[in-house]
This record gives sequence, structure tokens and C-alpha cells, in this order.
Amino acid sequence: QVQLVESGGGLVQAGGSLRLSCATSGRTFSSYAMGWFRQVPGKEREFVAAIGWNGSTYYVDSMKGRFTISRDNAKNTVYLQMNSLKPEDTAVYYCNAGSGPSSYYYQASEYWGQGTQVTVSS
Repeated sequence: QVQLVESGGGLVQAGGSLRLSCATSGRTFSSYAMGWFRQVPGKEREFVAAIGWNGSTYYVDSMKGRFTISRDNAKNTVYLQMNSLKPEDTAVYYCNAGSGPSSYYYQASEYWGQGTQVTVSS
């Protein structure tokens, strides 16, 4: 069974940084894309970024230049480095184990982490 465990959320002031981690188990990590999503109460979960099996990345336009997704295949872990955070980045962030290899044509699977809260104060 695929399991994902996120960590690294917290409270930060606007302009600050956080790094989220998502450790995975239960499948061949290096063969699949991984993605980050976020959700605020009352809204649908939205895509943030993805990284392909080969390290290629894809971001929502509003995150480009501020967020960086990366992966460490030796540790079966994907990261989301978030810089220049804004209050509107406040959300629960989820990682997802992609069902395919591509970041650009990211296909979310049924496997999600438990979510980690990110709160950005103004």
C-alpha cells in the first residue's frame, strides 16, 4: 500500500520561507511523478507543482519563481521549498503520488498524504 507522510508546515510571517517534505513508501518512487496541491476551507483542492520521474518540473504560474519542487529518490522523498510567502498561500498542503511519470501531464492518483498546515501572517 502506498503511504505518504508530509511534514514541515507551520506559521511564518509574510516574506518568509518553509520547506515541506513528503516521505513515501509502498511503490517504486523513482518511476513516478509526484505532486503538491493545496486547499483552503470552502474551496477545491488546487494543483501547485509536480516533478516527473526524470526531475522535470511544472508549476502553476502564480508559484513560479517562489516555489521549488525537488525529489530525492534515495530517500523516497519529495520537497516543496516555498519562499517569499504571502498570506494568500495559507492553506493545507497535500502531496500526491502521481499515477504516471510526467510532471507536465500530471495525473493525480488516489494516494494522498494527510496534509500539513501552512499559515502565513501579514
